[in-house]
Amino acid sequence: MSDLIPVERIENRIYLIRGQKVMLDRDLAELYGVPTFVLNQAVKRNLERFPSDFMFSLTRQEIIRISQIVISSSTLKFSKNVNVFTEQGIAMLSSVLHSSQAIQINIAIMRAFVKLRKFILGHKKLAQKFKGLEKRLGKHDVEIQAILDAFRQLMTPEEKPKRRIGFEV
Repeated sequence: MSDLIPVERIENRIYLIRGQKVMLDRDLAELYGVPTFVLNQAVKRNLERFPSDFMFSLTRQEIIRISQIVISSSTLKFSKNVNVFTEQGIAMLSSVLHSSQAIQINIAIMRAFVKLRKFILGHKKLAQKFKGLEKRLGKHDVEIQAILDAFRQLMTPEEKPKRRIGFEV
């Protein structure tokens, strides 16, 4: 089943909200092949398994903001309640939804999160190398500027005092 869903399709449904990578309840329900209310009902029955760092509800402003990004569903902005699940919450969903499809989809989602984490880590390393390069070039810029200033001083002719015409008293 995980081969049928490309990782890119899952990656496109991972959003950054409140500094956490999350997936919307409606996207997860679609991937699991169940209606959204069934997924949320299963979560409500097992609410002790979903602390606030596993799942949280979006505020009205967050729903409006995310509805501008999400083009798959035009009804999102009219939703009263939208739950989002972090990576740990998605892992917990497999224990709440007892289908083989849910297990396979969960595996695919976990792989997508791992791929995303590796991608971000690679960019952090690249950013660190770039900062180091900037520091070295910044040091060289100062040295090059000093050399250019020295050349400018050498290139400007010395001003000799003008010789006055006439008598001096």
